[in-house]
Amino acid sequence: METIWFKLLEIIIYVAIGIIFCLFGYRMVEFKFRKDFKLTEEVDNHNKAVGIMLGGMFVAIGIVMSGVL
Repeated sequence: METIWFKLLEIIIYVAIGIIFCLFGYRMVEFKFRKDFKLTEEVDNHNKAVGIMLGGMFVAIGIVMSGVL
């Protein structure tokens, strides 16, 4: 029973770390291109390249979660 709780805690920690790094990457991209464009506005304008990049970030979160399981 103890190993189940330990594994669950490990999953939560890895997911939190993965989300934090993905958000950090998102903010760094926004900071680097702050004068040219904003990511959220570009997604609203149906910019496919920005959508693919953000999709890649979500795939990265999935890879981190699957690595833990």
